[in-house]
Amino acid sequence: MKAEEFRGKTEAELAEELVKLRREQFNLRMQQATGQLVRSDQYGKVRKDIARIKTVLNERTAKA
Repeated sequence: MKAEEFRGKTEAELAEELVKLRREQFNLRMQQATGQLVRSDQYGKVRKDIARIKTVLNERTAKA
């Protein structure tokens, strides 16, 4: 997702999305550790989405 898509969401939606992405990151990390990870590029995409959400949340707290 792009940062603009995250900016259109509320803080509750962003928090929910962040939890979902962290779970997915954990699952991907476990798959990698057990040798079952098929698409290794997914891990990087999830990390970047987490960073984008955190950036949007920090922008909102800085404005307030």
